[in-house]
Amino acid sequence: MRQPSITIIGAGFGGITMALELRRAGFTDITILEQGDDVGGVWRDNTYPGAACDVPSPLYSISTNPNPDWSRRFSEQPDILAYLRDVAGRHDLLRLVRFGVTVTTAEFDERTNRWTVRTAHDEVIESDVLVTAVGQLSRPSLPSIPGRETFAGSAFHSAEWNHDVDLSGERVAVIGTGASAIQFVPEIAPEAGRLTLFQRSAPWILPKPDRVYSDWHHRVFRSVPATLRGERFLVWAIFEILTVALVDTRWRGALAGVLARKHLERQVSDPTLRAALTPDYEPGCKRMLLSDEYYPTLTRSNVDLVIDSIERIESDGVRTVDGTLHPADVIIYGTGFAATDFLAPMTVRGRGGTRLDDAWSDGAHAYLGITTAGFPNLFMLYGPNTNLGSGSIIHVLESQARHIAGLVRWLAERPGCAIEVDADIEQRFNDRIQRKLANSVWSLCGNWYRNASGKITNNWPGTVTAYRRRTRRPRRRDYRITARPTGPADTPLAPGAADSHRSR
Repeated sequence: MRQPSITIIGAGFGGITMALELRRAGFTDITILEQGDDVGGVWRDNTYPGAACDVPSPLYSISTNPNPDWSRRFSEQPDILAYLRDVAGRHDLLRLVRFGVTVTTAEFDERTNRWTVRTAHDEVIESDVLVTAVGQLSRPSLPSIPGRETFAGSAFHSAEWNHDVDLSGERVAVIGTGASAIQFVPEIAPEAGRLTLFQRSAPWILPKPDRVYSDWHHRVFRSVPATLRGERFLVWAIFEILTVALVDTRWRGALAGVLARKHLERQVSDPTLRAALTPDYEPGCKRMLLSDEYYPTLTRSNVDLVIDSIERIESDGVRTVDGTLHPADVIIYGTGFAATDFLAPMTVRGRGGTRLDDAWSDGAHAYLGITTAGFPNLFMLYGPNTNLGSGSIIHVLESQARHIAGLVRWLAERPGCAIEVDADIEQRFNDRIQRKLANSVWSLCGNWYRNASGKITNNWPGTVTAYRRRTRRPRRRDYRITARPTGPADTPLAPGAADSHRSR
């Protein structure tokens, strides 16, 4: 079997999972391009105070690499980053990674059926297969608020936390109340002189069943691995039930809303504040969050919640539409990510020089979230419609990696060929999931799962079990296999010498 050359962009959970699966399948000609200076992706970049995962760690880990030494059920950023470093180190993946490499363009060459990648340093890298593992939550989004550039103090996004800024005694304005804000606000409020939190919409928040794992837990997890697998299975089952509630049976989603309201009532006694913190949209329409510290923090004497819309930012603070100027020395944006701009800012060109942005002009789409017609030998991890409203994305990444490894195996058996999804198959697939998404809870409000036209481009409308079953192995009838122009299409070719990665 020939060894196709494979380029992976990104060394976070996706890139590491993909490299492990390719290695398992017997492929060794792998290069991972990472723009940062370490593995880890979002867990390397998001270092804000309190950064943690909202999926329990026994499930938020690679199934073939369980970790009996998690410090707590919902692990924090340093532990997750250490885990990824450990996995990459133990499996000798670091030698595959080229750090400090930013990909600017990727172009498919129909004469050779290979991909040409260009970097910010004008380097050219060629390979048979291109896999993108850049994630959906990797590009911070700053709000288009008039006057943002006129602010005289320090200002930064939570995903680009400025640890040189001392918040002690400062007047801190936090814009945004999403998943990051509910983690860092409780951490910084005690040190701030005054913290003003600007809320556009209140999040649904559930209790967080966190706990510290003791030495006893670690000993049991190591000596009886079935206990770690058992906790993983239990968490998986709970999330599968929640997913069905979000997609198919909204009464169960309403039950989650009852639990969230009870949580709010227990932690906030002031009726005015409680009313301001009560969401006005269906439970689950936006990401439901977990916290036991967020609500109590908002009852502190040095914390103000502002629900009036922001009119503009001025040099010395934030002015709301009621005319009030809220003084600030520091502004922190907890405003999320450009989640619907898949693969941006890279320029990707497929057959005939077609830009991926043009192919996705009506919203990103891909068969199984992995591949798009017209872009042969290009495979995506965490691509369109593979985000989860409930559950662990690692489970999805592993399913995708196995599917992609199967496609690469086809290429190894047919040297020089190109594989792409049949356009009609992709269209029918996307029509079907869009119909299902139209009936989901995510269609009932504005959220980051939808693009500017309202199309839900991010979420998978089903359970991870359904996704794994669908991606278990590639179906030959779903794909077109074409040879180089000089050879007959769809014909297994005799093994030839491998074309390895070439840089120039």
